[in-house]
Amino acid sequence: MSTYDKYLNSYTKGFMGFNTIAILGQSCLGGIAAMFVLQNGTSIAQMVQLFLITIFCSGFNGAVLAQMKPKVVFNFLIATVALNLTLALLNIFVI
Repeated sequence: MSTYDKYLNSYTKGFMGFNTIAILGQSCLGGIAAMFVLQNGTSIAQMVQLFLITIFCSGFNGAVLAQMKPKVVFNFLIATVALNLTLALLNIFVI
């Protein structure tokens, strides 16, 4: 059993509780990523990054509210966290 499957099984067992924590966590992470993006200005590149952050965070929240299957919500959570971390780190160190 892979690490992904272990975390997915754990997430599925505690779906309602983990969703609460996930919404809080990814929303905070999205806000932090948006802050770092906006610290670098308001050019088109930053606005595209801000758009992606907003769409992914809203999409995850919508997936939870729509009560989609746990695997879909879990995959969306992974994608959202990965995108937010990537954009935050890029704006801290590179751009």
